[in-house]
Amino acid sequence: MAQKTSEKGLAGATAPVVTDPGNVRNVVLVGHSGSGKTTLVEALLAATGTIPRAGTVTDGTTVTDNDPAAIRQQRSVALSCAPLVHDGVKINLLDTPGYADFVGELRAGLRAADAALFVVSAVDGVDDSTVALWEECAAVGMPRAVAITRLDHPRADYEQTLQDCQDCFGDNVMPIYQPMLGDDGTSVVGLLGLVTLRLLDYSQGYPPRIGEAEKEHLNPIADDRNLLIEGIIAESEDETLMDRYVAGELISTDALVPDLEKAVARGHFHPVVPVCAATGVGLDALLDGLVNGAPTPLEHDLPVATGVDGSPRPPLACDPNGPLVAEVVRTTIDRHVGRVSLVRVFSGTLRPDQTLHVSGHGLAERGHPDHDADERVAHVYSPLGAQLREVGQAVAGDICAITKSGSAETGDTLSTKDDPRLMEPWSMPEPLLPIAVVAKTRSDEDALAKNLGRLVAGDPTLRLERNPETHQLVLWTMGESHADVVLDRLRSGGVELDTEPVKVALRETFGNTAKGHGRHVKQSGGHGQYAVCDIEVEPLPRGEGFVFVDRVVGGAVPHNYIPSVEKGVRAQLEKGLAAGYPMVDLRVTLYDGKAHSVDSSDAAFQTAGALALRAAAESGHITLLEPVDEIVVKVPETYVGAVMSDLSGRRGRPLGSESGGDGEASLVRAEVPATELVRYAVELRALTSGTGTFTRQYLRHEPMPPQLADSVRREHAPAR
Repeated sequence: MAQKTSEKGLAGATAPVVTDPGNVRNVVLVGHSGSGKTTLVEALLAATGTIPRAGTVTDGTTVTDNDPAAIRQQRSVALSCAPLVHDGVKINLLDTPGYADFVGELRAGLRAADAALFVVSAVDGVDDSTVALWEECAAVGMPRAVAITRLDHPRADYEQTLQDCQDCFGDNVMPIYQPMLGDDGTSVVGLLGLVTLRLLDYSQGYPPRIGEAEKEHLNPIADDRNLLIEGIIAESEDETLMDRYVAGELISTDALVPDLEKAVARGHFHPVVPVCAATGVGLDALLDGLVNGAPTPLEHDLPVATGVDGSPRPPLACDPNGPLVAEVVRTTIDRHVGRVSLVRVFSGTLRPDQTLHVSGHGLAERGHPDHDADERVAHVYSPLGAQLREVGQAVAGDICAITKSGSAETGDTLSTKDDPRLMEPWSMPEPLLPIAVVAKTRSDEDALAKNLGRLVAGDPTLRLERNPETHQLVLWTMGESHADVVLDRLRSGGVELDTEPVKVALRETFGNTAKGHGRHVKQSGGHGQYAVCDIEVEPLPRGEGFVFVDRVVGGAVPHNYIPSVEKGVRAQLEKGLAAGYPMVDLRVTLYDGKAHSVDSSDAAFQTAGALALRAAAESGHITLLEPVDEIVVKVPETYVGAVMSDLSGRRGRPLGSESGGDGEASLVRAEVPATELVRYAVELRALTSGTGTFTRQYLRHEPMPPQLADSVRREHAPAR
């Protein structure tokens, strides 16, 4: 739950406020689940005095894992911001979930950050999803560094993990510190700077004692130090450095460090820092690296912003005095505070008591209708996890929070009322795992609708759909863990609900030509009912729809009742005949019938038309049609064979594959029945170790195999 405090905030710590974007660093922590991101954030907060002591994930006492679902599952499920101050610089640490289901939270963190810190466990190493994320950051030029954590674990292997990082991430991934082992030969008690030759001794705890490297320390690090120096010089703008180095000149630390910091900030060089959160090893080295190596917001390219109508506007600049343009990167709904919006300010300065224009466009298909509204912001806060500490402003480049906005959703642009802007949206994956939800009672329906609206407003990776054919309320999620968190949040909001199997929108058609006789005659005293019609039903090619033909001769069915027959036939088509699914692609010809001068009516002929269609179904063969989608699976080359084999087992028809080449992912195309894809998002992830993704697009409906069609018919057969 979000809590408001004064500027003193948590444990008396003053909320950091900056006036110069050059004194801000926005760093997103990424890595696989269990790598230690949240624990590292907690240790850094405690090391800088931001919190009195570090909490633990197992106790549910960490700053960033404040969501009830995260506490119960003991893993991060949402983006969280934790600012701290080191050497007069505000570092906004953005803790992200490591599990693939919460990639939307990760993408939001990447949007708000200017640099990425990859947290890699010395126990588990580098997984495929982390490699994919590294490549994604490389594609947009985001500076990256690596922290190797969990050095205190009995199975920790720093050297092997470092080698894995270099093999997976590239040649410019180099350590800038060497771990120093204690007398037991296993525990890490110090770090040796490969450039500075400073010795950081943590044997007495944090902060370390600082000294100079002894002669016995130099030989073991000589090769690594030479490689590092050569890498720094190769990135230097001073072309004479390499000549001097090759000539045997000893290049000074003062000449190397500025070039190292510039190369890191530009994303050309990726330093590795060993860190042990439990003992404090490397925390100060990491903080120094973030302050001196991570780029400031002034050095990071800003997203494109246009007018609300798409009209061009001048490029944004990270200028506190420029026009206000900010973006909501996360939205939560708190029972006590209301709507809380985490905001990255890209231009201008956000202050309390401002009237802002809120613009949200482009996500209507996910349940986010386009919207524009003017709203007044009463307060601006510095968030520390769930803690909200009121501040006087947030300048360009900073991250803050606002509350009680009536319309702001994740991804919305905040700008001035007089000059509204719309920012180019960030890339968001398509949710592909459907979950059908139903309120337990009628009284829960309103609460369910209200809570669903809140969840969708805060999570662009959710899509809410009322399927018009199956009449189910379907939540499209990113995976099972995402679905569990969504359902948990719905229930914690006081909604009693159930889930049910997701129905695929099948259809029915006639497999052959058949005739039907519909007779609706009732006499019960007074005005009766009388209508008789004879029809012929013929199947049409797929996609032709429904055609009604009148071939009545001699007035057997009066002209004014022929539309009634068609209306009755159409009504029965919608209800289906074999399994309750709509009927499509057929021609119905009315060729004969009878009427009564007194008892015939519009309603009677509607009923007779429906009866005639049912009679035709009894003499004909009803075919069930299932939707077929074209899917494109993006997967590393090593998994192509397994994916194609799996698709064939799903009654899919592979259309071929395209090799990515040079380590790029390959594409596998296939046509697959939608009934086989309901849980494919989960099963593909398991098949490809979390690296496979896919897109799907409806192609057509095709006849379902007889044995499967018979099973569906039995499910829908009326109880006897």
